[in-house]
Amino acid sequence: MKKALPFLLFFALAPALQAQERRPESFADLAERLLPTVVNISTIGTPEENEELSVSAQETPLFSKGDGHVSLGSGFLIDETGYIITNNHVISGAVKVMATTAENKTYEASIAGADEKTDLALIKIEGQKPFPYARLGDSDKIRIGDWILAIGNPFGLGGSVTAGIISAKSRDIESGPYDNFIQTDASINQGNSGGPMFNMQGEVIGINSAIYSTSGGSMGVGFALPVNLSKFVIQELKQKGKVERGWLGLKVQPMTEDIAASQNMEKTKGVLVSDVAPNSPAAAAGIEAGDILLTFGDDEILQARDFSRMVAETLPGTEKGIIFRRNKEQFNKKIKIEKMPEAPQTATAPSAGVSEKEGGVFLEDLDLRIADITPDLQDKYQLEPGTSGVVVLEAVSGSDAALKGIREGDVIIQMDKAELLNAAQMKELINEAKRDNRRPVLLMLKNNELPNFVALKLKGKANAAY
Repeated sequence: MKKALPFLLFFALAPALQAQERRPESFADLAERLLPTVVNISTIGTPEENEELSVSAQETPLFSKGDGHVSLGSGFLIDETGYIITNNHVISGAVKVMATTAENKTYEASIAGADEKTDLALIKIEGQKPFPYARLGDSDKIRIGDWILAIGNPFGLGGSVTAGIISAKSRDIESGPYDNFIQTDASINQGNSGGPMFNMQGEVIGINSAIYSTSGGSMGVGFALPVNLSKFVIQELKQKGKVERGWLGLKVQPMTEDIAASQNMEKTKGVLVSDVAPNSPAAAAGIEAGDILLTFGDDEILQARDFSRMVAETLPGTEKGIIFRRNKEQFNKKIKIEKMPEAPQTATAPSAGVSEKEGGVFLEDLDLRIADITPDLQDKYQLEPGTSGVVVLEAVSGSDAALKGIREGDVIIQMDKAELLNAAQMKELINEAKRDNRRPVLLMLKNNELPNFVALKLKGKANAAY
């Protein structure tokens, strides 16, 4: 038995030994091959219009050059003709854009197009061809823990290489409607914006775009836009100079277990419609606020961000099948995608007569104090004339309502899909939920003109008294 120990120990350590063998001893060969594809972007313009995108409390000043150029960021060549990807915030407001290659050759670049929603821009240089360029990879294949290489122009110092791993995926940093960032611990600083993030095969899998920092420098939390998200945008910018997105005319929010329970759904799936614009494709298809969207075309809808991107990347004029649920029924409709308007329409809250009844009512089952809307409350909370529903006077601290963000001044305009006109109606709907095994109730709130749904649990246990 004792003689077998070394043999068993070898097999116990084998996975760790294999991992060490896969770890690169050096990034030198990869860096040498990829550095020529990365450029330094500098501009002549208004510096305050070209600040680094940062999820930070304070910024460090950008390096300036004596010739009037302000070194702002990075970019990388994507084909031999001279097209370069960078961030929109790197070139925004620029009068003149310059790109300097690894060989220290500087070219004046023309702006082919830019997209604020994804913070991407496409510029082009003319010169001796073919230019060395980077190959775009598949960001859907990356895994947390994979090695990556970042190349950029931190603080205007020129081409710099840093290495790290993928720390997380699908990060939402609230920078735009299609946030789906890759997080890395590789050193990314001001000036790296627009630079590429490479996998170990030398393929671009991300565009470095933002950092989280309290000092302006790297703290090991950097964010890159997945390259798969950029492919549609870059194609649109190259062909049209702008991005034309599909539009349905609705707003959605993520599903939660409580919302699913309020709709008698066994599983939490799909996304919840919180708003439908009038005269929109969604309205024409009969979709209403409170419906739960389950599939779009052949794709199951898993997250609100994914659904927004699915619609945006659908060619206007395309007809898609959509499956949605309302109450306990499921509907299968055809919906025609339209071109997203320059200023997308939004729906207005249902309008009805204002109740003159005064005084607050405490709803013990929800730990909420509410009141019918009166002229005094309308003035106090700056509500629009004709606003219907009930106004929240108090959400008890620590209650389900407070924890889910309900605050004084919010207006509850619907409950369980019924439009609310007064507090008495809300109390009756709560009683219905209590009779229905004390299921959660679904409230539609209006706060700062943005409607959204919240499911609240009733205090007490199901079947406790019935």
